[in-house]
Amino acid sequence: MKKILAILPHSIGGRLTTSSIIDGFLQNDFDVVVFDELKQENFADFINLEYDYIVGYDFSPIKLKIDYNLKTPCIAYFSDVIEEKTSGVGYLEYNKYLNNSDIYVFYWDRELSKNTKYFYQPHFVNTKIYKNFLIPKNDVVFMGRLDTDLRLNLFIELNKLLPEYSFSYYAIEKHFQDALSRLNDNDKKILKECYRGFIDNEKDMAKIINEAKIVYNINSQGIGSLNYRTMQVLACERLLISDKRKELDLFNNIVPEYKNIEDLAEKIRYYLNNPNEYLKITKNCRKIIEEKLDSKICIKNMLLKIQGE
Repeated sequence: MKKILAILPHSIGGRLTTSSIIDGFLQNDFDVVVFDELKQENFADFINLEYDYIVGYDFSPIKLKIDYNLKTPCIAYFSDVIEEKTSGVGYLEYNKYLNNSDIYVFYWDRELSKNTKYFYQPHFVNTKIYKNFLIPKNDVVFMGRLDTDLRLNLFIELNKLLPEYSFSYYAIEKHFQDALSRLNDNDKKILKECYRGFIDNEKDMAKIINEAKIVYNINSQGIGSLNYRTMQVLACERLLISDKRKELDLFNNIVPEYKNIEDLAEKIRYYLNNPNEYLKITKNCRKIIEEKLDSKICIKNMLLKIQGE
């Protein structure tokens, strides 16, 4: 049986993405050994075994391969801009190794992949975890950082524009507290009433998405790419309303996009009041995820690209 050494990184987003990568290898009959950067310290304990690949998110697997002089080929999946610090603490030091013949880089952004040796691979999910299995109870959900005034003001003002609907907000405590510190007392009350805590694993994330009717999205990186949240939500047959992104053509451009807060509010009202239109989009998007962006399918395709087939 083929074996990989998978690296679970420190970042929460990276851990969730890597979980779908690991699932894809398992579904393709690989034995998987996991080194968790958050919970395990001695990586040297893991390098005495034979692996077909060391696999991970952003620079995490590359750093370990180089630091420990491993001969094992490396598969690195990036959904952060490689040249920016968001891709990891080693983004300057380890960038020079990306052209090594035994390091295979997969990039989530189609435009950024052009004119490079990197393989384009949009985000994907395990559709056995991300699926429709609950009756939704929250009207509108946002998950992630409210780290810019644009993001924070959008969430607060949307609540004010749509008082008839329920809102939920999920983020780590640190990001929640940061957002609170930038609000006046009245707006702090709104955010506190919406805050539901923090999710750090795939099964709970799938449950939270299932409990939502609509998730609106703000992509923070790349040129036209779609973040992991896009695939999570659409796999669960919930409606995603996205900021404008070129790669929504992966879904035949049927995912609704918003131009500004008024447009977003109008679309939320429309789809919550037009269930047939809602279902038409969500069911079609689920089908596309199953056929093209499921973890088993995408890992198989990644391996074929590496092997030059």
